[in-house]
Amino acid sequence: MARTFRVAVWLAVIGAVGYVAYATRDRWLGPAEKLLGYQNAAAPAEQAQGERRGGGRGQGGGGGRRSLSEFSGPVPVLVADAKAADVPVYIDGVGSVKALNTVTVRAQVSGKIVEIDFVEGQDIKKGDVIARIDDGVYKAQRDQAVAKKAQDEALLAGAQRDLARFQLMVKSASGTQQQVDTQISLVAQYTAQIQVDVAAIESAQATLDYTTIKAPIDGRTGIRNVDIGNLVSSSDATGIVTLSQIRPISVLFSIPQQQLARINTASSAGTLAVQAMGSDGQTVVDNGTLAVVDNQVDPTTGTVKLKANFPNEKLALWPGAFINARLLVETLKGVTVIPSGAVQRGPNGTFVYIVSQGQTVAMKSVKVRQQDDTLAVIADGVSPGDKVVTTGFARLQDGSKVQISANPDQVAPSAPASKDQGQPVAENDPQKGQDNANGGERPHRRHNGQGDQGGQDGQGGAGGHSGHRGQDGQPAAGTEQGADTSGGSASNNSSAAPTQQQ
Repeated sequence: MARTFRVAVWLAVIGAVGYVAYATRDRWLGPAEKLLGYQNAAAPAEQAQGERRGGGRGQGGGGGRRSLSEFSGPVPVLVADAKAADVPVYIDGVGSVKALNTVTVRAQVSGKIVEIDFVEGQDIKKGDVIARIDDGVYKAQRDQAVAKKAQDEALLAGAQRDLARFQLMVKSASGTQQQVDTQISLVAQYTAQIQVDVAAIESAQATLDYTTIKAPIDGRTGIRNVDIGNLVSSSDATGIVTLSQIRPISVLFSIPQQQLARINTASSAGTLAVQAMGSDGQTVVDNGTLAVVDNQVDPTTGTVKLKANFPNEKLALWPGAFINARLLVETLKGVTVIPSGAVQRGPNGTFVYIVSQGQTVAMKSVKVRQQDDTLAVIADGVSPGDKVVTTGFARLQDGSKVQISANPDQVAPSAPASKDQGQPVAENDPQKGQDNANGGERPHRRHNGQGDQGGQDGQGGAGGHSGHRGQDGQPAAGTEQGADTSGGSASNNSSAAPTQQQ
């Protein structure tokens, strides 16, 4: 008797577990099939059958109709007008800022610094005094050269007077011609010595002038390397201070060698404009002109260096800083431009969606001449005035009905991820359609759960299994009405999934 009781209990437990598994099979069957990589093709049919049994007045049925209705009606999109505009063509390069002129100010004579006449970071002009060296020794050397010249001038004057006397003696036969010739040579010797003295004075004066150190160019001083009282000499490597000319300033940047012929052709027609770009890649820091193209290509990198000069009035460019530069080589006149986001890419090339008068879209192949982050220049396929779709490609296909939104806040399309934009149009896939759409597996599971509640209440549910329980309990008259409504929605869901544009 006890054994029979245990057997009956085990049978009851197994039956209860089986019933619960059968009643909730759609709750775990759908995720399991999705995890295994295939979709139960009979799920939409079972859902439609369950809704016809359970009726459409339950909360689950209404949820199903709301999710399925998302496939019907126009697709919300954003559009932009194609326009005719003049588009500049730039060649981008990366380089560094370099001072137009850089001078390390060094002492040309040895001595002690007795005066510094600049402030660190000061803008100075050419010829301004930077520092002074003790000049006592150099003044003495100059005075010595001046005195030597005076001495030689006195000797020359005496020799010239003796020459005049010897010439008179020769005429009176009291002297010889040899004395006259010797005296002429002595006068010439003293004359040459005076010229040496003049050169010595100039050298001593130049050396004395070197004790006053002046700015050789216009520029800005850097950090001072020596202080007052230090001994300096011409062999010092660091110098007193570094002077850099930063207004104007230069930028050295490199471009690929493939662009060299295009640049040479453009530069032959006139001076090319160069823009220095900020770190965001959008802000123009300064405008300058191309100064020179290097006379050789770097064989290790395959690039050629270019140098551009900028006025740098606002001091936005600083020596040693890295900078992005772009060179204007051409301006396309009156070309058709559209936002870059409107250009999609498929197996047959680039295309766009053009909105027609009937608020439908047509897929049209285009030829892109050039494209950047914001604008695309279209050579063929789009005319000025055409409206192209820029946002909302997830549910678009050729001939789809669209609804143009006024601003992005009004649009809630299933926007694709950035890495998927521009991919080919995907074929219809029931599994993907149910996964991506709101009328797929998740609404189906919600119907089942809500149908259970409806079946227990005796009012009929929207799910397939709840319909069985509704019939076992109290099949209401509303069941037939719910079957018509829910059946129509379920058939729409199982017929076809929309094509998704990645």
